[in-house]
Amino acid sequence: MNNIRQYQVPLQKYMALTELQERNERLFYKLLIDNVEELLPIVYTPTVGEACQKFGSIFRRPQGLYISLKEKGKVLEVLKNWPERTVQVIVVTDGERILGLGDLGCQGMGIPVGKLALYTALGGVRPSACLPITIDVGTNNKQLLEDEFYIGLRQKRTTGKEYADLLDEFMSAVKQNYGEKVLIQFEDFANHNAFQLLEKYRRTHLVFNDDIQGTAAVVLAGVVAALRLVGGSLSEHKFLFLGAGEAGTGIAELIALEISKKTKTPVEETRKKIWLVDSKGLIVSSRKDSLQQFKKPWAHEHEPIDNLLDAVKAIKPTVLIGSSGVGRTFTKEVIEAVSSFNEKPLILALSNPTSQSECTAEEAYTWSKGRAIFASGSPFDPVEYNGKVYVPGQSNNAYIFPGFGLGLVISGAIRVHDDMLLAASESLAGEVTEEYFEKGLIYPPFSNIRKISAHIAANVAAKAYELGLATRLPRPENLVKYAESCMYSPVYRNYR
Repeated sequence: MNNIRQYQVPLQKYMALTELQERNERLFYKLLIDNVEELLPIVYTPTVGEACQKFGSIFRRPQGLYISLKEKGKVLEVLKNWPERTVQVIVVTDGERILGLGDLGCQGMGIPVGKLALYTALGGVRPSACLPITIDVGTNNKQLLEDEFYIGLRQKRTTGKEYADLLDEFMSAVKQNYGEKVLIQFEDFANHNAFQLLEKYRRTHLVFNDDIQGTAAVVLAGVVAALRLVGGSLSEHKFLFLGAGEAGTGIAELIALEISKKTKTPVEETRKKIWLVDSKGLIVSSRKDSLQQFKKPWAHEHEPIDNLLDAVKAIKPTVLIGSSGVGRTFTKEVIEAVSSFNEKPLILALSNPTSQSECTAEEAYTWSKGRAIFASGSPFDPVEYNGKVYVPGQSNNAYIFPGFGLGLVISGAIRVHDDMLLAASESLAGEVTEEYFEKGLIYPPFSNIRKISAHIAANVAAKAYELGLATRLPRPENLVKYAESCMYSPVYRNYR
């Protein structure tokens, strides 16, 4: 740690950690587990975003498995080149929408590698059972195509049938090679593909999309926890989203499902408490014909509004959520408007990395005169306002997916059901104790993350058994203890 702290630039720390992961995996994980709050922003957002942008230039040795269009027809052979036979979790990307940075093509590999490091450090999945994959179908990023250090195919992105066929071949090859119980996590695919792939494979494979489902589960947990600060039940609140892509619609749907479950109301009804604003303004029923499929459920009756500020004034939300990937969109006027009709407005600026965040912690607290309850996607330092210190929460998917994945692995689940996501959310919300609420926190600190992950895993596994989707029988008596006993711990063996 002393050596890593010598570096001033986060990207240098990232490179030093990558070298360590290659050289001494056990030590790398020991370091990550013991210093999780300090190293998480290096190994994952925001630093991993910069690492992906400069991936070709900082490339030392390959990590993960690349499958390119040129290997069409031979994907199974390529998978068989991976030396580990027992794989439990695959994180796969095609690099088209890396964080809020756009199309980084093959250089998106930093994301699956980083995600799986967290599966191991925070969720205890064995490193040898993790497989990062990048599917290279080209890139539309002109700058990268002209960059001499770009490592991928130098061609425009393939779409349509050829793309669908390659993914189809990949999905069947994974099942053929690793069996029914391998978890395939889709990561940073562009909106149009992300929803289609999840819809297409959720009934035949164990699949999970972290941008749609992981983000939703972690935000729902924060909102449920925040109710203890703002009062009222979930169904009494009104939600307004800026951003109607994977994250926005995914979070909205999970909130609607949770309200529906708690109030026994059909989900078509509960969706009406949730409003979304996209780049063209408020999503309303008069726009229905021109909307993408995944936005249609959110088109409610209302006159058209073309900007966020007017939407806030018209809808009067109690919860404002940003998932637009566009920085500085929660302006002073927007936050003042939300604060004008809420004693404690809940403001979540979720876009990553920090530069894309809808507003900073300081702006949220200052403009709401210290009344906002705030959490963001990337980490912000505590803020002092009027002599009081406010600690912003970080709504980080790393709270959910490592424990969620562990729960699927230990139960031998064969499908992901929405109720498992709700179980993970409720479990995380339950980890926030009174002392954290007093600081205005709606998420527990990351220092306890392995314990939190074990509890989430136990709840997810319990749900898998209850739904008849678990294959590891008989069911262990104490699932929390069982989850903890399955977690990888980086300790050196004693030789006698």
